[in-house]
Amino acid sequence: MTAPLLVFACGNPSRSDDALGPLLLERLEALNPPNVELLADFQLQVEHVADMLGRERVLFIDASVSCPPPFAFSRLHAAKDTSYTSHAMSPAAVLQACQELYGAAPPAYLLAVRGETFELGEPLSAAAASNLESALALLEKLCVGPSHQAWDQFIMPPEKTI
Repeated sequence: MTAPLLVFACGNPSRSDDALGPLLLERLEALNPPNVELLADFQLQVEHVADMLGRERVLFIDASVSCPPPFAFSRLHAAKDTSYTSHAMSPAAVLQACQELYGAAPPAYLLAVRGETFELGEPLSAAAASNLESALALLEKLCVGPSHQAWDQFIMPPEKTI
């Protein structure tokens, strides 16, 4: 049986704060949430479209240098973007491929967690460790939320730029 919620974490555990996604997934796995499948990979690829089939919701988790600390939570929409034809895809491009291949994509969200350093072989930065704890608190709420409509209350408005 396919779990209704797929939590997909992207990131490289060997690249300092890029490990935020996989580390959050490890922490979530320890909580053993019901009806949730956890998946991690270094990057999204077209093959991951198959992982979304039969889901009620998909949550992507990734480190970000552009979101405000500690994290940003947003709704995703299918979109063909510049990553669409490369070896690594954005979550929006994976949703677009799902729509094109199967006629529909499940509601999807992105939890972008602020990272500061991404150097190979370096440990998680202190700022990222703090951001991870804040993101985990939201993640725990999301995994018990009954529907994607309940998740919408946590969506953050985009940052205004000057």
